[in-house]
Amino acid sequence: MENGGVQRLEEEFSNLEKECDSLKDEHKVYIQKLEELKSLQGKCISKINHQQKRYKILLSNLNRSETENVKVNELKKKITKNQFDCREMNESLPKENSLFLSVILGRVSVSLLTRPDRLSYKEEYERFKLNLSLITLIFAITLCFLIEQRFIDALYHFLLVWYYCTLVIRESILRQNGSRIKGWWVTHHYLSVVLSGTLLIWPDSITYQLFRPHFMTFSVYMGFVQLLQYYYQSGCLYRLRALGEKRDMDITVEGFQQWMWRGLQFLLPFLYLTYMFQLYLSYKLYGLSKHPQCDEWMVGAAGAIFFLLFIGNFTTTSRVVFEKSRKVLASRRQANHKD
Repeated sequence: MENGGVQRLEEEFSNLEKECDSLKDEHKVYIQKLEELKSLQGKCISKINHQQKRYKILLSNLNRSETENVKVNELKKKITKNQFDCREMNESLPKENSLFLSVILGRVSVSLLTRPDRLSYKEEYERFKLNLSLITLIFAITLCFLIEQRFIDALYHFLLVWYYCTLVIRESILRQNGSRIKGWWVTHHYLSVVLSGTLLIWPDSITYQLFRPHFMTFSVYMGFVQLLQYYYQSGCLYRLRALGEKRDMDITVEGFQQWMWRGLQFLLPFLYLTYMFQLYLSYKLYGLSKHPQCDEWMVGAAGAIFFLLFIGNFTTTSRVVFEKSRKVLASRRQANHKD
């Protein structure tokens, strides 16, 4: 290589070395800011915890007080507002993992500290549900009408096990970051994991072959209902978030909740038919458990889980519908009374 070429390379390296020195300085500032951020996070967490404890004590004292006047009610409202503000601030701070996440992931933090990160993860969760709902629906249609082999059935059941296990983990991370998934709809997916695992290990027996057509028909219908729910719930959530009536981290669920009342009542017949189908499958499995050639424990276990799913889905949805109907009727009476 000629001297001129070496000289140009040396000049290029010299420029890169200056950039590298500048980068090192910037990286030191970055590390310093990270340490400052961690210190600030610890202070904010401590102060928020202190505030929440003090507000609880204040509310407890006010509730025990026999005095009931405008000042007391105003103070309660202010305390409630500040408690809400503390919860909102707490969402942007790191949290300790729940017991489930600690067992699955260890002590690795899954807190998403910025709003864009939380929204991005939530949108990825919704895309995952949509894609897997489409895949399972196509798979179920294929098994219901075209293919009848236990090995292919096992692949389908394994897909369901993986899908529900992944949903449970992703929803736990969403709850860790402010999503209000709670109550029965959390338990629902745990039961679905157990049910799918039970169907996966069920041997190719006479009872399995007798139950298979009913389950595959249910799977096709369930896939259709899940897609219907996703498209209409996501549209409803978008409108409510735009109006400021729902939080950014609220997600679609396999059921009916109060926020779905406007515009989504037509989903109720499809949901109740799903629940009746679950009850029917439970009854069918109970009958198969009495079959002379039935010696698999999976028959009774799957029947019990289907019955639990029916009870949980039916009672939870019915309670939501009853409470919302009562509120709607009360508001209408109040409006008529004013008129």
